[in-house]
Amino acid sequence: MENSSLRVGMLAPISWRVPPRHYGPWELVVSMLTEGLVQRGVQVTLFATADSQTKAQLKAVCPRPYSEDTKLDAKVWECLHIAHAMEHASEFDILHNHFDFLPLSYSELVKTPMVTTIHGFSSEKIIPAYERYQHSGHYVSISDADRHPQLRYAATIHHGIPIQDFKPRTTSGGDYLLFFGRIDPEKGTHEAIEVAEAAGMELLIAGIVANEDYFAREIEPRLGNGIRYIGSVARKDRSALLAGARALLHLIDFDEPFGLSVVESMACGTPVIARNRGSMPEIIEDGKSGFLIQTTDEAIAAVRRLDEIDRADVRARVESRFDVSRMVDDYLTLYKELVGQGK
Repeated sequence: MENSSLRVGMLAPISWRVPPRHYGPWELVVSMLTEGLVQRGVQVTLFATADSQTKAQLKAVCPRPYSEDTKLDAKVWECLHIAHAMEHASEFDILHNHFDFLPLSYSELVKTPMVTTIHGFSSEKIIPAYERYQHSGHYVSISDADRHPQLRYAATIHHGIPIQDFKPRTTSGGDYLLFFGRIDPEKGTHEAIEVAEAAGMELLIAGIVANEDYFAREIEPRLGNGIRYIGSVARKDRSALLAGARALLHLIDFDEPFGLSVVESMACGTPVIARNRGSMPEIIEDGKSGFLIQTTDEAIAAVRRLDEIDRADVRARVESRFDVSRMVDDYLTLYKELVGQGK
């Protein structure tokens, strides 16, 4: 099947714009995939917020992201948004759902095959919805680690990033450590502070405050003396921030499905010190592109071993595995298999 004859309806979340202005990992992946498909000549219609930016055809009913405009009722606009995409389902060869489990309830009411990228499970409570529709839908996991044992999958497709947008610093590391992500207990912001203090290094904390109580209790009182919170960072500023770091501290306390900031850091030649959970062993090569650790003490010891890492090699390993073109290729292959099989 030629790319130019393939018609894809891409269903994005509407919590944030596509692409996001600052935070919005699911919306970012949707944007990268959509634009990559358009570059390949695929006919893509993006269902997203009306202020989204894309070279695909944009269809929208929700005027703005509801996480940016609290006057919008999230549930109302989610219903209208999903219904809008389903009402156009017959126009496509494939519907690609990035909206979690809610669109699955429509999947047996439309004839168009639905691919659902599962960006992670918020809890076990949502599994019944995925179980109910797994034989009529086609699920994609974003890492092997995030596959649920009760579900059937069509593929595992790791995220990719536009490698060329990240300028590497491959000669030597900077003089600060970096925490980059939403500020929440499960992301290990407080542990990053502990590591930086023990190592005697400056720590920059970048990201949205996802848990206000946690920030006020555990983070804000410790700011100063080399610990700085710099807020959310625009995409255009990410490369310089990541490249300038000695290492990214990713001391997660949950089984993270993927980790875009981890790949972005390595694309800048910056090694990652991460807790060995979830997808981290699939992304980080221990001793080559960073260090996989379990405890805070091990993370402190890893900071002292950063000179063992070749930053040019860190960049090279990401180029070969996590460029966005590979992600687009993988999804194109899956789409064509499903269309060819009449599924």
